[in-house]
Amino acid sequence: MDNTEATEYLQTLLNKKLCVYTSDSRMFNGDFKCTDNECNIILTQSYEYREPTPNAVKAAAESSSGTSSTATLKVDMTSRFVGLIVVPGQYITKIEVDGP
Repeated sequence: MDNTEATEYLQTLLNKKLCVYTSDSRMFNGDFKCTDNECNIILTQSYEYREPTPNAVKAAAESSSGTSSTATLKVDMTSRFVGLIVVPGQYITKIEVDGP
């Protein structure tokens, strides 16, 4: 893909919801506004999602101890609204377009 094609593709993503995954296992979901030469990504109206802490997993396991031993344990990710954020390109592991 040459620079012109890449630029056109990025322009189609402007203002779309992106899920940006980072190397420290966080995920950011927000509206794509821009990027730069270092692959930093700026998102607005974004939320940060983190995997549950070991204590949260342990508490969920203890609360479901009465169910069968083959039951699947489900623990939600923690989230918080962060608004405008710059995600450093060096830490991005995956980017997905969220929705149409």
